[in-house]
Amino acid sequence: MMFKKKVNAYNLQELLVVLVIIGILILIAMPSFMGVINKAKSIEAQQSLKTIQNLQKSYFYLNNMYALDFNAIDFIPPKKSTEGGTANYSYEITQATTSSFKARAVSLFDADGDGLKSTWEINQDGKPIEILKD
Repeated sequence: MMFKKKVNAYNLQELLVVLVIIGILILIAMPSFMGVINKAKSIEAQQSLKTIQNLQKSYFYLNNMYALDFNAIDFIPPKKSTEGGTANYSYEITQATTSSFKARAVSLFDADGDGLKSTWEINQDGKPIEILKD
């Protein structure tokens, strides 16, 4: 004679209902988290631009002019996330003269799908400015 003992457990339907509820809660919360994520990514751009500005300042003190090339100021741009790295921005020096320079960081991704990418700039004064907000 075999006795079957009933095991207390959840059935498949109950688990699926719980997963659907969790999914709905994530969809509701996701837009508010995107702002935090984008702000964290923009901090990367600001810090790298600040590094470029400090290197440009040192180069200026030695050469009485600003450099138009990253190699001249010994700045190695971080490897882009699209190339297996961790950087979310691409960097370039757009202008360099004997009295001023301008460097730019452009986001690699369009966060909200409107075709605009977050863009930051810095000049010899050293304050990063967001010129195009995504």
